[in-house]
Order: sequence, then C-alpha cells, then structure tokens
Amino acid sequence: MRNVKRAMTQKARSAMIGSMAQVHMTEAELARNLHEVLTKVRQGVEVVVEQDSQPVAVIRSPLPKGRLLSECIALAELRGSTGTLDEGFMKDVEGGIASRSQPWNPPAWE
Repeated sequence: MRNVKRAMTQKARSAMIGSMAQVHMTEAELARNLHEVLTKVRQGVEVVVEQDSQPVAVIRSPLPKGRLLSECIALAELRGSTGTLDEGFMKDVEGGIASRSQPWNPPAWE
C-alpha cells in the first residue's frame, strides 16, 4: 500500500511539474534552437532567456482570447439560463479584469 501511495504522490508531482514546465536557456541557445523552443512553447512550456544567469526575457504562449460579455449573455439566454447578472456579478467581472491588468512581478532571482 505504501508503494501505491508513493507512486500516486510521484504521479501527482509529475503532473504538477509538467503543467508548470519552465526551461532556462541563454540567448545563444535560443538562437540555435528557435524552432524547437517555439515547439515547446506551443506545448505550454515557459522559456526564460538568461544572460549571465539573469533573466532578460520570458517566452510563453499568449493567453487565450476570451468572449465579450455580450456574447456570454447571448449564449446564456440561448441555453435557457436563469442566472441573474446583478451588481455583485459585475464587481466579480471587474475584479477579474483588474487582476489580469496588473504588471507581472516575478520572484527575485538568486
């Protein structure tokens, strides 16, 4: 049973690491392997380009394009939704938009 638990833990850890995959490389490595790097980025890997062990750029897939609120409302109506779009809903939407508009502050590198 202990081995099963350990295997499940390792499997969960691998899945978590796979979803957060990040590769560090130099500018020269990027230039030499651009096609391969872009293939990895399409697969969800984030590439950190470094110079003298300091990050200078991050390459990752763009965020997927979302729907307009009007499209969401029309889709909800089409599906017969009985949801109410009240002031609380609008505050939640505004909060989500504001959180995406904040600058990215990566952790300090050692």
